[in-house]
Amino acid sequence: MEILINTDNNIDATAEMIAYYKTSISEDFERFADHLTRIEVKISDENGEKSVGNDKRCVMEGRIKGMQPTVVTSHSATVEKAVKEASGKLKNALDTVMGRLRNH
Repeated sequence: MEILINTDNNIDATAEMIAYYKTSISEDFERFADHLTRIEVKISDENGEKSVGNDKRCVMEGRIKGMQPTVVTSHSATVEKAVKEASGKLKNALDTVMGRLRNH
């Protein structure tokens, strides 16, 4: 399973930050590893330098082999919370998709 992390120009993407999120996401989705080919994470700050409420956005896309991607979005006050919330949403969505595949 490949994990790609992209940020916009308003997020300072250090090597440590990228490594942290790759490890965290890899652990979160370990049980789906046989079915996922890739997880793409797009992190952005919608208001740039202004810090207003839930302006950090994380779009997470999980690609199950042979299927269309499953995409979720989360907004939060911090990048870490946005990524964690998106990860939870994607796990729930993948549970649903995998459950439907097992039932057919």
